[in-house]
Amino acid sequence: MKEIILTAKIRVYSLGECTEIEKKLIEAAKNATFDAYAPYSGFHVGAAVLLNNGEIVTGNNQENAAYPSGLCAERTVIFYANANFKHEKVVMLAIAAHYKGDFVKELVAPCGACRQVLLETENRFNTPIKILLCGGDDVYVVDSAKELLPVSFGEDMLK
Repeated sequence: MKEIILTAKIRVYSLGECTEIEKKLIEAAKNATFDAYAPYSGFHVGAAVLLNNGEIVTGNNQENAAYPSGLCAERTVIFYANANFKHEKVVMLAIAAHYKGDFVKELVAPCGACRQVLLETENRFNTPIKILLCGGDDVYVVDSAKELLPVSFGEDMLK
């Protein structure tokens, strides 16, 4: 038997340690939470991406009574960016959430499907996406979706 140990590099910053563009992106993600459609869970998630042209676009979770028909904030914003700015690379993503009127204290991490979409976007543009996971006063910084999904399915497996 062989054993493989996988690790992820995640840096933890206070909001004050973030760069101005990171703060701006986090604020955009937080603002996007207020437009989320989450009548069932009450868990409002916002995501904001920074494109390589400097533009920031946002998205939020969209729930549906038929639960599998909803969509997470991360995929909403990534698909929007890829559809409307098809030649612009996504270079950074911030994720924030609030529940019952308060921003959550724990970090908000993307689900498995969102991680796969982030990885596909990295591969599409051959550029890592810096990910900012917001929670309370801390920001968890991940340099690439590959850190969040180290054993992944990709294009090379389809050949």
